[in-house]
Amino acid sequence: MASLLDYAPIAAACFAVPEFLPQLRKLAVTGDAAGVSWSWGVLTAVNNAAWLAYFALSAYWIALIPSASATILATALAVMLTRRGQARRRPAITIGAWAALLSGAFALAGRAGLGTLLTAAFTLQVAPSIWTAYRTGRPTGIATGTWLLTAGELTCWLAFGLHKSDPRLIILGAGGITCCALMLARAAQAGVRLSPAGQGGRPRGCRPWPVPGPGARGCARSRPARSGSGS
Repeated sequence: MASLLDYAPIAAACFAVPEFLPQLRKLAVTGDAAGVSWSWGVLTAVNNAAWLAYFALSAYWIALIPSASATILATALAVMLTRRGQARRRPAITIGAWAALLSGAFALAGRAGLGTLLTAAFTLQVAPSIWTAYRTGRPTGIATGTWLLTAGELTCWLAFGLHKSDPRLIILGAGGITCCALMLARAAQAGVRLSPAGQGGRPRGCRPWPVPGPGARGCARSRPARSGSGS
């Protein structure tokens, strides 16, 4: 009899399919790439293409949906960041070497070899994102909606991995949730709202002051000068 946890990949797919849309939308609307890593986008595309092979060989058919979605949308994000001048030669060479290593592991050891490397794949792919976010003074380009959806997806994979006693999925889920928590903490620390837009609020250094009218407020820096003799 099927357990409820057997349907965890379906729940993961519901989180994963749209998870890059908040980041794509934010970048397209605002053009703000502060704190967003190009390497993260490319590595996500490469790793999810490898997960496609792993899930197909493992007969986890539902899992093919989120992996395919992440591959396509992460590629789109990488292209958008490339057009904004975010691509760098050294990370590109490193990513190329990682892709070759994945291909070699699959050719030599099949699913087991590929799965062994993929246990560290998520941590590897988000490491540049964490590095960029924490080195950027105010990473306003981060779309926290993407990281909330990713955390939801990885929670499902952790539960499914525990259910199936699959150590690769367990490591993926536990490590990934930790990385998502770091990104969300950085976004909150930098004053980025927990929303896809990540914008809004009063400008920094702006002190509210009362103005005529019920509930109206303004900014001390832009308060208009008094007219008349100023008695």
